[in-house]
Amino acid sequence: MFGMLKNSLFGATEETEYKLLSTETKDGVSYEVRRYDNGKFATISSEGRTFDQVSGELVRRLLMYIGGSNEQGEAMGNTMPIILTVFPRDDGAMLRRVVVAVRIPSRYQVCPPAPTDSTIKIEDRSGMTVYSLQFGGFAGESEYRSEYSRLTRTIGETAPYQRKQYFCVSYDPPLKPYGRRNEVWLIQDEP
Repeated sequence: MFGMLKNSLFGATEETEYKLLSTETKDGVSYEVRRYDNGKFATISSEGRTFDQVSGELVRRLLMYIGGSNEQGEAMGNTMPIILTVFPRDDGAMLRRVVVAVRIPSRYQVCPPAPTDSTIKIEDRSGMTVYSLQFGGFAGESEYRSEYSRLTRTIGETAPYQRKQYFCVSYDPPLKPYGRRNEVWLIQDEP
């Protein structure tokens, strides 16, 4: 726990790089289209509990891994954003399934330290193009659902995106009181 706090307060933070493909505005709503490269991510998942019930616990466990709760005892520095994958029902509510991921810092991409928590997995994820909508404040399930609806309405029904999942994205530590950056991402279907 001390390693996680030390890493959060004093460790360097690396933001996942992307290529900005376009910035669009429609009906007064601005969003970006971005391209992210492939890479290794630490992931953890849960089924059976709501987003708000489980997201904080899952994020904390990933931050502990990045902060030194791994077989090498290596505090790797912070990476942002934290990406929570959720799965919408037809009525817009989220299924009780959440996958949380954080990109392994660049220095450790080739050979990331092995997690000591058996529920944390290291995954190779493919590159992706996303529609991204940014918003502020503290975000829970209702805020992410609202912004997801706003983004889907904005890009329209004919936009080529995956409808079985979307990403709830946070760039800030949990205790940051203001100036928070959150995003909703929709994965663009590849041609």
